[in-house]
Amino acid sequence: MTNSIAEIEDTKCIFIIGSNTSEAHPVISLRVMNAVRKHGAKLIVADPRRIRMVDFATLWLRQTPGTDIALVNGLLNIIISEGWLDREFIDSRTIGFEELEEVVKDYTPDKVSAITGISVKDLKEAAYLYTHSGGSVIMYCLGITEHTSGTNNVMSLANLAMATGNVGKPFTGVDPLRGQNNVQGACDMGALPNVFPGYQSVADEKLRANFERAWGVTLPPKPGLTIMEMMNAAADGKIKGMYIFGEDPVITDANTLHVAEGLSRLDFLVVEEMFMTDTAMYADVILPGASFAETDGTYTNTERRVQRIREAIAPIGDCRPNWQIISEVSTRLGYPMKYGDPSEILDEIAMVTPIYGGINFERIEKVGLQWPCRTCEEDGTMCLHLGQFSCGLGRFQPIPYKEPAEVPDNEYPFVFNNGRILFHYHNGTMTRNAPGLDAIRPEAELDMNPADAEKMGVTTGDWVEIASRRSKVRMKVKVTEKSTEGLVYSTFHFREAPINQLTSGDLDPTSKTPGYKMTAVKITPVK
Repeated sequence: MTNSIAEIEDTKCIFIIGSNTSEAHPVISLRVMNAVRKHGAKLIVADPRRIRMVDFATLWLRQTPGTDIALVNGLLNIIISEGWLDREFIDSRTIGFEELEEVVKDYTPDKVSAITGISVKDLKEAAYLYTHSGGSVIMYCLGITEHTSGTNNVMSLANLAMATGNVGKPFTGVDPLRGQNNVQGACDMGALPNVFPGYQSVADEKLRANFERAWGVTLPPKPGLTIMEMMNAAADGKIKGMYIFGEDPVITDANTLHVAEGLSRLDFLVVEEMFMTDTAMYADVILPGASFAETDGTYTNTERRVQRIREAIAPIGDCRPNWQIISEVSTRLGYPMKYGDPSEILDEIAMVTPIYGGINFERIEKVGLQWPCRTCEEDGTMCLHLGQFSCGLGRFQPIPYKEPAEVPDNEYPFVFNNGRILFHYHNGTMTRNAPGLDAIRPEAELDMNPADAEKMGVTTGDWVEIASRRSKVRMKVKVTEKSTEGLVYSTFHFREAPINQLTSGDLDPTSKTPGYKMTAVKITPVK
Protein backbone atom coordinates (compact mmCIF):
# COMPACT_ATOMS: atom_id res chain seq x y z
CA MET A 1 0.00 0.00 0.00
CA THR A 2 1.31 3.45 -0.82
CA ASN A 3 -0.66 4.77 2.14
CA SER A 4 -1.86 3.46 5.51
CA ILE A 5 -4.89 1.69 6.85
CA ALA A 6 -5.46 4.49 9.37
CA GLU A 7 -5.91 6.98 6.52
CA ILE A 8 -8.87 5.14 5.00
CA GLU A 9 -11.54 6.55 7.33
CA ASP A 10 -10.57 10.14 6.49
CA THR A 11 -10.26 9.66 2.74
CA LYS A 12 -12.85 11.60 0.75
CA CYS A 13 -13.33 9.10 -2.08
CA ILE A 14 -12.56 5.36 -2.20
CA PHE A 15 -12.47 3.47 -5.49
CA ILE A 16 -12.61 -0.31 -4.94
CA ILE A 17 -11.97 -2.47 -8.00
CA GLY A 18 -11.23 -6.19 -8.12
CA SER A 19 -11.66 -6.64 -4.36
CA ASN A 20 -14.43 -8.43 -2.47
CA THR A 21 -13.27 -6.44 0.52
CA SER A 22 -15.77 -7.48 3.19
CA GLU A 23 -15.09 -11.19 2.54
CA ALA A 24 -11.33 -11.17 1.94
CA HIS A 25 -10.29 -8.15 4.08
CA PRO A 26 -13.02 -7.72 6.72
CA VAL A 27 -11.00 -5.43 9.01
CA ILE A 28 -10.17 -3.01 6.19
CA SER A 29 -13.77 -3.18 4.94
CA LEU A 30 -14.93 -1.88 8.33
CA ARG A 31 -12.67 1.14 7.85
CA VAL A 32 -14.27 1.75 4.46
CA MET A 33 -17.77 1.41 5.91
CA ASN A 34 -16.91 3.88 8.67
CA ALA A 35 -15.51 6.31 6.11
CA VAL A 36 -18.85 6.23 4.30
CA ARG A 37 -21.23 6.13 7.27
CA LYS A 38 -19.42 8.40 9.72
CA HIS A 39 -17.36 10.72 7.53
CA GLY A 40 -19.40 11.00 4.33
CA ALA A 41 -16.80 9.49 1.99
CA LYS A 42 -17.84 8.69 -1.57
CA LEU A 43 -17.45 5.02 -2.45
CA ILE A 44 -17.14 3.74 -6.02
CA VAL A 45 -17.26 -0.05 -6.40
CA ALA A 46 -16.33 -1.67 -9.71
CA ASP A 47 -17.25 -5.36 -9.66
CA PRO A 48 -19.25 -7.67 -11.94
CA ARG A 49 -20.83 -9.23 -8.83
CA ARG A 50 -23.05 -7.57 -6.26
CA ILE A 51 -20.63 -7.86 -3.34
CA ARG A 52 -21.54 -6.48 0.09
CA MET A 53 -19.50 -3.31 -0.46
CA VAL A 54 -22.08 -2.29 -3.08
CA ASP A 55 -24.56 -1.71 -0.22
CA PHE A 56 -22.35 1.18 0.94
CA ALA A 57 -21.47 2.52 -2.50
CA THR A 58 -22.32 5.91 -3.92
CA LEU A 59 -21.86 4.34 -7.34
CA TRP A 60 -21.64 0.73 -8.53
CA LEU A 61 -19.89 0.06 -11.84
CA ARG A 62 -20.92 -3.45 -12.91
CA GLN A 63 -18.37 -4.04 -15.66
CA THR A 64 -18.20 -7.02 -17.97
CA PRO A 65 -15.55 -9.39 -16.55
CA GLY A 66 -12.07 -8.79 -17.94
CA THR A 67 -12.68 -5.21 -19.15
CA ASP A 68 -10.89 -3.31 -16.37
CA ILE A 69 -8.33 -1.63 -18.66
CA ALA A 70 -11.07 -0.35 -20.95
CA LEU A 71 -12.90 1.01 -17.89
CA VAL A 72 -9.86 2.88 -16.54
CA ASN A 73 -8.91 4.20 -19.99
CA GLY A 74 -12.49 5.42 -20.35
CA LEU A 75 -12.29 7.28 -17.04
CA LEU A 76 -9.03 8.87 -18.15
CA ASN A 77 -10.60 9.89 -21.46
CA ILE A 78 -13.38 11.71 -19.61
CA ILE A 79 -10.98 13.31 -17.13
CA ILE A 80 -8.77 14.61 -19.94
CA SER A 81 -11.72 15.83 -22.01
CA GLU A 82 -13.22 17.68 -19.06
CA GLY A 83 -9.93 19.20 -17.94
CA TRP A 84 -10.01 17.44 -14.55
CA LEU A 85 -6.30 16.55 -14.61
CA ASP A 86 -3.74 17.63 -12.03
CA ARG A 87 -1.45 19.41 -14.50
CA GLU A 88 0.97 20.60 -11.84
CA PHE A 89 1.52 17.04 -10.61
CA ILE A 90 1.88 15.69 -14.16
CA ASP A 91 4.40 18.36 -15.15
CA SER A 92 6.54 18.23 -12.01
CA ARG A 93 6.50 14.56 -11.08
CA THR A 94 5.84 12.40 -14.14
CA ILE A 95 6.93 11.62 -17.69
CA GLY A 96 5.20 10.04 -20.67
CA PHE A 97 1.77 11.61 -20.30
CA GLU A 98 1.53 12.52 -23.99
CA GLU A 99 1.86 8.85 -24.98
CA LEU A 100 -0.89 7.90 -22.52
CA GLU A 101 -3.11 10.69 -23.81
CA GLU A 102 -2.69 9.42 -27.37
CA VAL A 103 -3.87 5.93 -26.41
CA VAL A 104 -6.85 6.86 -24.22
CA LYS A 105 -8.28 9.35 -26.72
CA ASP A 106 -9.82 6.35 -28.52
CA TYR A 107 -11.66 5.23 -25.37
CA THR A 108 -14.66 7.50 -25.70
CA PRO A 109 -17.55 7.07 -23.25
CA ASP A 110 -19.73 5.44 -25.92
CA LYS A 111 -17.02 2.96 -26.90
CA VAL A 112 -16.17 2.08 -23.30
CA SER A 113 -19.83 1.69 -22.43
CA ALA A 114 -20.17 -0.84 -25.26
CA ILE A 115 -17.11 -2.79 -24.04
CA THR A 116 -17.80 -2.71 -20.30
CA GLY A 117 -21.59 -2.64 -20.14
CA ILE A 118 -21.45 0.46 -17.90
CA SER A 119 -23.66 3.38 -18.88
CA VAL A 120 -22.08 6.61 -20.12
CA LYS A 121 -23.81 8.43 -17.26
CA ASP A 122 -22.15 6.19 -14.64
CA LEU A 123 -18.75 6.47 -16.31
CA LYS A 124 -18.93 10.26 -16.17
CA GLU A 125 -20.15 10.24 -12.57
CA ALA A 126 -17.29 7.95 -11.53
CA ALA A 127 -14.74 10.23 -13.20
CA TYR A 128 -16.29 13.26 -11.48
CA LEU A 129 -16.39 11.67 -8.01
CA TYR A 130 -12.80 10.46 -8.26
CA THR A 131 -11.48 13.89 -9.28
CA HIS A 132 -13.73 16.24 -7.28
CA SER A 133 -14.03 14.68 -3.82
CA GLY A 134 -10.88 16.24 -2.37
CA GLY A 135 -8.56 13.23 -2.38
CA SER A 136 -9.13 9.68 -3.61
CA VAL A 137 -7.64 6.26 -2.94
CA ILE A 138 -7.75 3.18 -5.17
CA MET A 139 -8.02 -0.23 -3.51
CA TYR A 140 -7.59 -3.41 -5.50
CA CYS A 141 -6.87 -7.07 -4.91
CA LEU A 142 -6.71 -10.36 -6.82
CA GLY A 143 -9.63 -9.40 -9.05
CA ILE A 144 -7.17 -7.05 -10.74
CA THR A 145 -3.95 -9.08 -10.62
CA GLU A 146 -5.18 -12.62 -11.35
CA HIS A 147 -5.65 -12.01 -15.07
CA THR A 148 -3.40 -12.61 -18.04
CA SER A 149 -3.38 -8.78 -18.22
CA GLY A 150 -2.82 -8.37 -14.46
CA THR A 151 0.34 -6.27 -14.72
CA ASN A 152 -1.30 -3.94 -17.23
CA ASN A 153 -4.39 -3.70 -15.02
CA VAL A 154 -2.24 -2.44 -12.14
CA MET A 155 -0.32 0.01 -14.32
CA SER A 156 -3.61 1.40 -15.64
CA LEU A 157 -4.69 2.17 -12.07
CA ALA A 158 -1.33 3.87 -11.48
CA ASN A 159 -1.97 5.98 -14.61
CA LEU A 160 -5.30 7.09 -13.15
CA ALA A 161 -3.78 8.02 -9.79
CA MET A 162 -0.87 9.97 -11.30
CA ALA A 163 -2.98 11.81 -13.87
CA THR A 164 -5.17 13.19 -11.09
CA GLY A 165 -2.44 13.73 -8.48
CA ASN A 166 -3.96 11.13 -6.17
CA VAL A 167 -0.70 9.54 -5.06
CA GLY A 168 2.26 10.69 -2.99
CA LYS A 169 -0.06 12.53 -0.59
CA PRO A 170 -1.89 11.60 2.61
CA PHE A 171 -5.43 10.22 2.20
CA THR A 172 -4.85 9.23 -1.44
CA GLY A 173 -2.84 6.47 -3.06
CA VAL A 174 -2.92 3.08 -4.76
CA ASP A 175 -3.45 0.37 -2.17
CA PRO A 176 -3.13 -3.30 -3.14
CA LEU A 177 -4.84 -5.43 -0.48
CA ARG A 178 -2.56 -8.41 -0.08
CA GLY A 179 -3.99 -11.90 -0.58
CA GLN A 180 -2.51 -13.56 2.53
CA ASN A 181 -1.48 -12.38 5.98
CA ASN A 182 2.28 -12.22 5.38
CA VAL A 183 2.54 -12.11 1.60
CA GLN A 184 3.99 -8.60 1.89
CA GLY A 185 6.68 -9.89 4.24
CA ALA A 186 7.43 -12.87 2.01
CA CYS A 187 7.94 -10.58 -0.98
CA ASP A 188 10.02 -8.19 1.12
CA MET A 189 12.29 -11.09 2.08
CA GLY A 190 13.06 -12.06 -1.50
CA ALA A 191 10.50 -14.84 -2.00
CA LEU A 192 10.43 -13.79 -5.66
CA PRO A 193 12.65 -15.26 -8.38
CA ASN A 194 14.35 -12.05 -9.51
CA VAL A 195 15.21 -10.16 -6.32
CA PHE A 196 17.03 -10.46 -3.02
CA PRO A 197 15.42 -9.12 0.20
CA GLY A 198 14.26 -5.53 -0.16
CA TYR A 199 13.56 -5.90 -3.90
CA GLN A 200 17.26 -5.74 -4.75
CA SER A 201 17.83 -7.22 -8.20
CA VAL A 202 19.83 -10.44 -8.48
CA ALA A 203 21.11 -9.15 -11.84
CA ASP A 204 22.73 -6.07 -10.27
CA GLU A 205 26.39 -6.94 -9.76
CA LYS A 206 26.94 -4.42 -6.96
CA LEU A 207 23.87 -5.51 -5.00
CA ARG A 208 24.71 -9.16 -5.52
CA ALA A 209 28.21 -8.55 -4.17
CA ASN A 210 26.74 -7.11 -0.96
CA PHE A 211 24.83 -10.31 -0.31
CA GLU A 212 27.79 -12.49 -1.23
CA ARG A 213 29.90 -10.72 1.39
CA ALA A 214 27.16 -10.94 4.02
CA TRP A 215 26.44 -14.63 3.44
CA GLY A 216 29.90 -15.84 2.41
CA VAL A 217 28.74 -17.52 -0.81
CA THR A 218 28.74 -16.97 -4.57
CA LEU A 219 25.25 -16.16 -5.87
CA PRO A 220 23.93 -16.67 -9.41
CA PRO A 221 23.01 -13.57 -11.44
CA LYS A 222 20.18 -15.28 -13.32
CA PRO A 223 16.61 -14.99 -11.97
CA GLY A 224 14.84 -18.20 -11.02
CA LEU A 225 11.41 -19.49 -11.99
CA THR A 226 7.98 -18.40 -10.84
CA ILE A 227 5.58 -20.93 -9.28
CA MET A 228 3.79 -21.82 -12.51
CA GLU A 229 7.09 -21.99 -14.39
CA MET A 230 8.38 -24.39 -11.73
CA MET A 231 5.35 -26.65 -12.17
CA ASN A 232 5.76 -26.60 -15.94
CA ALA A 233 9.43 -27.49 -15.57
CA ALA A 234 8.56 -30.32 -13.16
CA ALA A 235 6.02 -31.72 -15.63
CA ASP A 236 8.67 -31.54 -18.38
CA GLY A 237 11.20 -33.38 -16.20
CA LYS A 238 13.54 -30.38 -15.95
CA ILE A 239 13.11 -29.98 -12.17
CA LYS A 240 13.79 -33.14 -10.17
CA GLY A 241 13.26 -32.01 -6.59
CA MET A 242 11.14 -29.45 -4.79
CA TYR A 243 10.66 -28.05 -1.26
CA ILE A 244 7.15 -26.67 -0.69
CA PHE A 245 6.60 -24.62 2.44
CA GLY A 246 3.16 -23.50 3.65
CA GLU A 247 1.55 -23.88 0.24
CA ASP A 248 -0.99 -26.30 -1.23
CA PRO A 249 -0.61 -25.84 -5.01
CA VAL A 250 -2.64 -28.97 -5.80
CA ILE A 251 -5.67 -26.96 -4.59
CA THR A 252 -4.69 -23.31 -5.07
CA ASP A 253 -2.63 -23.11 -8.28
CA ALA A 254 -4.24 -22.74 -11.69
CA ASN A 255 -4.80 -25.80 -13.88
CA THR A 256 -4.18 -28.03 -10.86
CA LEU A 257 -4.29 -31.33 -12.78
CA HIS A 258 -1.15 -30.11 -14.55
CA VAL A 259 0.35 -29.19 -11.15
CA ALA A 260 -0.37 -32.68 -9.82
CA GLU A 261 1.25 -34.17 -12.92
CA GLY A 262 4.39 -32.11 -12.27
CA LEU A 263 4.60 -33.11 -8.62
CA SER A 264 4.13 -36.80 -9.46
CA ARG A 265 7.12 -36.64 -11.83
CA LEU A 266 9.53 -35.25 -9.24
CA ASP A 267 12.24 -37.54 -7.94
CA PHE A 268 11.96 -35.99 -4.47
CA LEU A 269 9.44 -33.71 -2.79
CA VAL A 270 9.60 -32.17 0.69
CA VAL A 271 6.49 -30.49 2.12
CA GLU A 272 6.64 -28.41 5.30
CA GLU A 273 3.10 -28.09 6.67
CA MET A 274 0.81 -28.00 9.69
CA PHE A 275 -1.86 -30.37 8.35
CA MET A 276 -2.03 -33.17 5.80
CA THR A 277 -2.85 -31.34 2.56
CA ASP A 278 -3.49 -32.64 -0.94
CA THR A 279 0.02 -31.50 -1.88
CA ALA A 280 1.52 -33.31 1.10
CA MET A 281 0.05 -36.53 -0.30
CA TYR A 282 2.73 -36.34 -3.02
CA ALA A 283 5.60 -35.77 -0.58
CA ASP A 284 8.48 -38.12 0.12
CA VAL A 285 9.16 -36.27 3.40
CA ILE A 286 6.75 -34.14 5.45
CA LEU A 287 8.24 -31.70 7.95
CA PRO A 288 5.71 -30.65 10.65
CA GLY A 289 5.79 -26.86 10.91
CA ALA A 290 4.35 -24.84 13.78
CA SER A 291 1.45 -22.41 13.63
CA PHE A 292 1.69 -18.67 14.27
CA ALA A 293 0.64 -19.32 17.88
CA GLU A 294 3.62 -21.62 18.45
CA THR A 295 6.44 -19.34 17.34
CA ASP A 296 8.14 -15.98 17.77
CA GLY A 297 8.92 -13.71 14.88
CA THR A 298 7.40 -10.99 12.70
CA TYR A 299 4.78 -10.53 10.01
CA THR A 300 4.68 -7.61 7.60
CA ASN A 301 1.10 -6.67 6.83
CA THR A 302 -0.53 -5.07 3.81
CA GLU A 303 0.40 -1.50 4.86
CA ARG A 304 4.11 -2.45 5.13
CA ARG A 305 3.92 -2.63 8.93
CA VAL A 306 6.40 -5.03 10.54
CA GLN A 307 4.73 -6.51 13.63
CA ARG A 308 5.74 -8.94 16.34
CA ILE A 309 4.15 -12.33 16.83
CA ARG A 310 4.78 -14.24 20.05
CA GLU A 311 4.68 -17.86 21.08
CA ALA A 312 1.42 -18.42 22.97
CA ILE A 313 1.86 -22.17 23.40
CA ALA A 314 4.79 -24.52 22.95
CA PRO A 315 4.86 -26.36 19.60
CA ILE A 316 2.66 -29.44 19.77
CA GLY A 317 4.11 -32.92 19.28
CA ASP A 318 6.97 -33.05 16.79
CA CYS A 319 6.23 -29.62 15.34
CA ARG A 320 8.98 -27.02 15.28
CA PRO A 321 8.96 -23.33 14.40
CA ASN A 322 9.53 -22.98 10.68
CA TRP A 323 12.68 -20.90 11.08
CA GLN A 324 14.24 -23.74 13.07
CA ILE A 325 13.33 -26.35 10.46
CA ILE A 326 14.73 -24.32 7.58
CA SER A 327 17.90 -23.50 9.52
CA GLU A 328 18.47 -27.17 10.32
CA VAL A 329 17.85 -28.31 6.74
CA SER A 330 20.25 -25.63 5.47
CA THR A 331 22.91 -26.67 7.98
CA ARG A 332 22.63 -30.33 6.98
CA LEU A 333 22.90 -29.35 3.31
CA GLY A 334 26.23 -27.65 4.03
CA TYR A 335 25.35 -24.00 4.67
CA PRO A 336 25.27 -23.47 8.45
CA MET A 337 22.45 -21.33 9.83
CA LYS A 338 23.02 -20.88 13.55
CA TYR A 339 20.42 -18.46 14.93
CA GLY A 340 19.71 -18.34 18.65
CA ASP A 341 16.24 -16.83 18.21
CA PRO A 342 14.20 -14.88 15.60
CA SER A 343 15.51 -11.50 16.79
CA GLU A 344 18.89 -12.42 15.31
CA ILE A 345 17.21 -13.13 11.97
CA LEU A 346 15.57 -9.70 11.98
CA ASP A 347 18.94 -8.13 12.80
CA GLU A 348 20.42 -9.85 9.73
CA ILE A 349 17.48 -8.65 7.65
CA ALA A 350 18.14 -5.09 8.78
CA MET A 351 21.82 -5.45 7.88
CA VAL A 352 21.21 -6.49 4.24
CA THR A 353 17.86 -4.81 3.53
CA PRO A 354 18.00 -1.00 3.60
CA ILE A 355 14.23 -0.48 3.87
CA TYR A 356 14.30 -2.58 7.08
CA GLY A 357 17.54 -1.02 8.36
CA GLY A 358 16.01 0.67 11.43
CA ILE A 359 13.74 -2.20 12.54
CA ASN A 360 14.56 -4.58 15.39
CA PHE A 361 12.64 -6.52 18.05
CA GLU A 362 13.10 -3.83 20.68
CA ARG A 363 11.62 -1.08 18.49
CA ILE A 364 8.53 -3.10 17.53
CA GLU A 365 7.89 -4.59 20.97
CA LYS A 366 4.62 -2.66 21.38
CA VAL A 367 3.82 -1.04 18.01
CA GLY A 368 4.99 -2.11 14.57
CA LEU A 369 6.92 0.09 12.13
CA GLN A 370 6.16 0.70 8.47
CA TRP A 371 9.02 0.42 6.01
CA PRO A 372 10.95 2.12 4.65
CA CYS A 373 12.57 2.66 8.03
CA ARG A 374 16.23 2.95 7.19
CA THR A 375 17.76 3.94 10.54
CA CYS A 376 16.90 3.60 14.21
CA GLU A 377 16.35 7.36 14.30
CA GLU A 378 13.42 7.08 11.87
CA ASP A 379 9.83 6.28 12.84
CA GLY A 380 8.86 4.51 9.63
CA THR A 381 6.85 5.76 6.66
CA MET A 382 3.08 6.06 6.63
CA CYS A 383 2.81 7.48 3.10
CA LEU A 384 5.11 6.56 0.22
CA HIS A 385 6.34 8.85 -2.58
CA LEU A 386 6.01 12.15 -0.70
CA GLY A 387 7.82 14.77 -2.79
CA GLN A 388 9.08 12.28 -5.39
CA PHE A 389 8.77 8.66 -6.46
CA SER A 390 11.43 6.17 -5.44
CA CYS A 391 12.48 5.97 -9.12
CA GLY A 392 12.47 9.74 -9.54
CA LEU A 393 9.73 10.65 -12.02
CA GLY A 394 6.66 8.47 -12.34
CA ARG A 395 6.30 7.05 -15.84
CA PHE A 396 2.88 6.74 -17.46
CA GLN A 397 2.27 3.48 -19.31
CA PRO A 398 0.08 3.72 -22.43
CA ILE A 399 -1.93 0.49 -22.32
CA PRO A 400 -4.61 -0.46 -24.85
CA TYR A 401 -7.39 -2.86 -23.89
CA LYS A 402 -7.20 -6.44 -25.15
CA GLU A 403 -9.70 -9.24 -24.72
CA PRO A 404 -8.83 -11.85 -22.08
CA ALA A 405 -6.97 -14.95 -23.23
CA GLU A 406 -10.10 -17.05 -22.65
CA VAL A 407 -13.60 -15.78 -23.38
CA PRO A 408 -17.00 -17.51 -23.56
CA ASP A 409 -18.15 -19.10 -26.82
CA ASN A 410 -20.98 -21.34 -28.00
CA GLU A 411 -19.50 -24.47 -26.41
CA TYR A 412 -18.42 -22.79 -23.14
CA PRO A 413 -20.94 -19.94 -22.74
CA PHE A 414 -20.36 -18.93 -19.09
CA VAL A 415 -17.61 -16.92 -17.42
CA PHE A 416 -16.44 -18.69 -14.27
CA ASN A 417 -14.96 -16.48 -11.54
CA ASN A 418 -13.55 -17.61 -8.20
CA GLY A 419 -12.60 -16.10 -4.87
CA ARG A 420 -13.15 -16.37 -1.13
CA ILE A 421 -15.85 -16.26 1.50
CA LEU A 422 -15.62 -14.77 4.97
CA PHE A 423 -15.72 -18.07 6.86
CA HIS A 424 -12.83 -19.84 5.14
CA TYR A 425 -9.29 -18.93 4.25
CA HIS A 426 -7.44 -19.91 1.10
CA ASN A 427 -7.34 -23.71 0.66
CA GLY A 428 -9.02 -24.34 4.01
CA THR A 429 -5.96 -25.99 5.59
CA MET A 430 -6.70 -24.23 8.88
CA THR A 431 -10.30 -23.03 8.72
CA ARG A 432 -11.74 -26.35 7.62
CA ASN A 433 -10.04 -27.92 10.62
CA ALA A 434 -12.02 -25.49 12.82
CA PRO A 435 -15.37 -27.27 13.44
CA GLY A 436 -17.27 -24.04 14.06
CA LEU A 437 -16.23 -22.46 10.76
CA ASP A 438 -16.70 -25.64 8.78
CA ALA A 439 -20.20 -26.05 10.21
CA ILE A 440 -21.16 -22.58 8.93
CA ARG A 441 -20.00 -23.37 5.39
CA PRO A 442 -19.25 -27.08 4.93
CA GLU A 443 -19.36 -27.32 1.14
CA ALA A 444 -18.84 -25.44 -2.11
CA GLU A 445 -21.66 -23.59 -3.85
CA LEU A 446 -21.95 -22.21 -7.37
CA ASP A 447 -23.52 -18.74 -7.45
CA MET A 448 -25.81 -18.48 -10.49
CA ASN A 449 -28.11 -15.71 -11.68
CA PRO A 450 -31.86 -16.53 -11.46
CA ALA A 451 -32.34 -16.07 -15.21
CA ASP A 452 -29.58 -18.57 -16.00
CA ALA A 453 -30.93 -21.00 -13.41
CA GLU A 454 -34.42 -20.80 -14.88
CA LYS A 455 -33.16 -21.51 -18.41
CA MET A 456 -31.26 -24.51 -17.09
CA GLY A 457 -34.13 -25.77 -14.96
CA VAL A 458 -32.17 -25.78 -11.69
CA THR A 459 -32.74 -24.19 -8.31
CA THR A 460 -30.80 -23.73 -5.08
CA GLY A 461 -29.49 -27.06 -3.81
CA ASP A 462 -29.49 -28.81 -7.19
CA TRP A 463 -26.27 -30.41 -8.40
CA VAL A 464 -24.53 -29.31 -11.58
CA GLU A 465 -21.35 -30.21 -13.42
CA ILE A 466 -19.06 -27.32 -14.39
CA ALA A 467 -16.69 -28.16 -17.24
CA SER A 468 -13.88 -26.12 -18.80
CA ARG A 469 -11.46 -27.01 -21.55
CA ARG A 470 -9.28 -28.72 -18.93
CA SER A 471 -11.45 -30.54 -16.41
CA LYS A 472 -14.84 -30.72 -14.69
CA VAL A 473 -16.15 -30.59 -11.11
CA ARG A 474 -19.54 -30.99 -9.45
CA MET A 475 -21.20 -28.86 -6.80
CA LYS A 476 -24.55 -27.49 -5.67
CA VAL A 477 -26.14 -24.39 -7.15
CA LYS A 478 -27.01 -21.28 -5.17
CA VAL A 479 -29.39 -19.05 -7.11
CA THR A 480 -28.56 -15.42 -6.33
CA GLU A 481 -28.76 -11.93 -7.77
CA LYS A 482 -25.10 -11.43 -6.80
CA SER A 483 -24.06 -12.86 -10.17
CA THR A 484 -25.08 -11.23 -13.41
CA GLU A 485 -26.36 -13.33 -16.31
CA GLY A 486 -23.61 -15.38 -17.91
CA LEU A 487 -21.34 -15.15 -14.83
CA VAL A 488 -21.00 -17.94 -12.25
CA TYR A 489 -18.86 -17.87 -9.13
CA SER A 490 -17.47 -20.23 -6.52
CA THR A 491 -14.69 -20.51 -3.95
CA PHE A 492 -11.50 -22.59 -3.89
CA HIS A 493 -11.64 -23.56 -0.20
CA PHE A 494 -13.09 -27.03 -0.75
CA ARG A 495 -10.98 -30.00 -1.83
CA GLU A 496 -14.22 -31.89 -2.60
CA ALA A 497 -14.83 -29.40 -5.43
CA PRO A 498 -11.32 -28.48 -6.64
CA ILE A 499 -12.34 -25.63 -8.90
CA ASN A 500 -8.81 -24.67 -9.88
CA GLN A 501 -8.76 -27.80 -12.02
CA LEU A 502 -10.96 -25.71 -14.31
CA THR A 503 -8.71 -22.66 -14.55
CA SER A 504 -6.22 -22.02 -17.31
CA GLY A 505 -2.45 -22.13 -17.17
CA ASP A 506 -2.24 -19.01 -19.38
CA LEU A 507 0.04 -16.50 -17.66
CA ASP A 508 0.52 -12.76 -17.50
CA PRO A 509 3.68 -12.25 -19.59
CA THR A 510 5.35 -10.07 -16.93
CA SER A 511 4.25 -11.34 -13.52
CA LYS A 512 3.60 -14.92 -14.69
CA THR A 513 0.34 -14.86 -12.73
CA PRO A 514 -2.38 -17.16 -14.11
CA GLY A 515 -5.73 -15.84 -15.30
CA TYR A 516 -7.78 -17.29 -12.45
CA LYS A 517 -10.65 -14.83 -12.83
CA MET A 518 -11.62 -15.52 -16.44
CA THR A 519 -12.44 -19.15 -17.27
CA ALA A 520 -14.94 -20.16 -19.94
CA VAL A 521 -17.16 -23.03 -18.77
CA LYS A 522 -20.30 -24.98 -19.63
CA ILE A 523 -22.78 -26.13 -17.01
CA THR A 524 -24.91 -29.28 -17.04
CA PRO A 525 -27.56 -30.29 -14.48
CA VAL A 526 -26.78 -33.54 -12.66
CA LYS A 527 -29.53 -35.85 -11.42
